[in-house]
Amino acid sequence: MNKSDCQRLIDEYLHWLKQELTLTEHEGSCQISTPFLDRHNDAIDIFVEKKNGALRLTDDGYTIRDLRASDMEFTTAKRKAHLAAALNGFGVRIDGDEICVDSSSEDFPQKKHNLLQAILTVNDMFVMAEEHVLSLFKEDVALFLESHHIPAFSDFKLSGKSGFDHKFDFGLPKTSQKPQRVLQTITNLTKDNATSLAFMVGDARLNRVDRLGALAMINDVARVPNEEHLAALRAYEVEPLLWSRREEVAPILNGA
Repeated sequence: MNKSDCQRLIDEYLHWLKQELTLTEHEGSCQISTPFLDRHNDAIDIFVEKKNGALRLTDDGYTIRDLRASDMEFTTAKRKAHLAAALNGFGVRIDGDEICVDSSSEDFPQKKHNLLQAILTVNDMFVMAEEHVLSLFKEDVALFLESHHIPAFSDFKLSGKSGFDHKFDFGLPKTSQKPQRVLQTITNLTKDNATSLAFMVGDARLNRVDRLGALAMINDVARVPNEEHLAALRAYEVEPLLWSRREEVAPILNGA
């Protein structure tokens, strides 16, 4: 895949995104319905209002209330810390139940992008095991990398040609055999997060001179991933790795 191929994919993605966004006006605010879906396959909505001369973007509290309805409470210090770390990585915050961020007109595209990525991350980062114990997949991957002495940088940010900043779960350094790589953890592989990751990687690649590799560690223990979604990742040169086979893929993560 050459640079013109990547540019075509980015252009097609941005055209699709623009076509799929819909607006609804409310008193004092507008509702942006995005083509990205939550864990119930419902569209993720973002609400925008003017407040104190700035723009306030929010999910209106839906994400946290939905998780609470599934018995995912954020009452322990550890759970609160993980939630705060996930949101801080995108520069957004919790206000009551709302995931929100303040913005100017100039940085609205980046802030909207960050808020949407944060909502997708919160939707994806928690998995309830059969015994209803909260399991944090990203933390499991981090412990695996550390136990196997695989060097990695957490919350690795890269800028894309589009002007967006993209945050990946881990950055893996260049080795004698592999270029610098990014590693994204995915609890539940869907068409949306596969498309989102492909855009992030493709956009970052267009803004670099050196090659950038991309890996996705997928939790196939909780759910067997759809083969079409795996194929979509491969088509965009993102190598899917299965958590159930993590010992086998450790050399790949280590740059062999």
